Amino acid sequence: MLAALWFTYTGFGMVNASMAPLITPICDDLGLSRSAMGLVLGAWALVYIAAAIPSGTLLDRIGTPKGVAIGIFIIAASGFARALAVDFVTLFIAVGIFGVGGPLMSVGAPKLIAQWFDTKERGTAVGIYMTGPFIGTALSLASANSVFMPLFNDSWRLTVGAFAVVSLVAGFVWLAVAREPAASTTTSTESKGHAGLREFAPLLRVPLVQTVLLTALAGFMFNHATSNWLPEILRSRGLDASAAGFWASMPTLVGIVSSLTIPRFAIGKRRIDILTGLYLCLIVATLMLAFTDIPGLYVSLVLFGVARIMGPILMLVLMEAPKVEARNMGAATGLYFTVGEIGGVIGPVIIGVTADLTGGFQGSIFVLALLATYLFVMTFSLRRVLAKQRYT
Repeated sequence: MLAALWFTYTGFGMVNASMAPLITPICDDLGLSRSAMGLVLGAWALVYIAAAIPSGTLLDRIGTPKGVAIGIFIIAASGFARALAVDFVTLFIAVGIFGVGGPLMSVGAPKLIAQWFDTKERGTAVGIYMTGPFIGTALSLASANSVFMPLFNDSWRLTVGAFAVVSLVAGFVWLAVAREPAASTTTSTESKGHAGLREFAPLLRVPLVQTVLLTALAGFMFNHATSNWLPEILRSRGLDASAAGFWASMPTLVGIVSSLTIPRFAIGKRRIDILTGLYLCLIVATLMLAFTDIPGLYVSLVLFGVARIMGPILMLVLMEAPKVEARNMGAATGLYFTVGEIGGVIGPVIIGVTADLTGGFQGSIFVLALLATYLFVMTFSLRRVLAKQRYT
């Protein structure tokens, strides 16, 4: 199950990152400005906001195997639709389709981990499946301009379509192996019968859940902004398209290593210590991205990669919050991704608009530095809430 989930998430990552290394040819072909492309890149997160909570409820009712299957096939459809887009509207809709399938997977994955693994195993399991989107993203960024564009005679459409094929294959593999865990049959049945919208209000009254959601909002802003615009930022620093795509994949490749190593140590109060260190990495990385020469630029990309695991670590904090259990994990993660993807919409848009207004990306990098600083400050709130929780 973990291997099959990993493969679907690899397809997820490939489709999600398929446009980032191709922004210039897509904008030239469709006549889009940076601001317009920023809106397009945030389209799926906009849909995600509306779909995340219903997706959590649906998953609690129909089960994880069916929910993830529906999600990955919708993601494949989004990839193929992007390849067929002819203008801003059709590209916006194509990317928006991803927002319907995305929450079914990103809500379903933590639920699957909660069903199949005990508390001590969850950190390692989360780290393993999170290498999937990292590898998928890295493959898209590194190969789009260096392999597929030359192979397809500089056709960005065929390149994007090729990445969608991988997610389609992953969907069929998932259908072949996915099942509910025998040990959690009772829990699964109960969740189908009782989980629903009424689960959200009690969760929102939990102080730790509130603090996690406020942190997730800024975290998603930062992640979506950097994952979509990093190749263009690197091109503005003097790298050509192929080199920018290759080096933009570096944070993702480093993120694979951090996913396999860091979560296993994220137990109890050490989770907040780890988050503090990761957010410090983001602050240093954004400053180096703006003010250092090429060697320093590469160091900043490594630091971005180390911090890539911050979202799953924050999700582990949410899993241990009061009133969050396996039966309502879909509802809890639905809330997490609904609030987070509000930031996912804002992040790419604000980077594109700032770049248009300032004529470059220095101002956009300053916005990223402010977000990283906010995330660091939020760790103090997380510590305070956790300390109160222990004594209540």
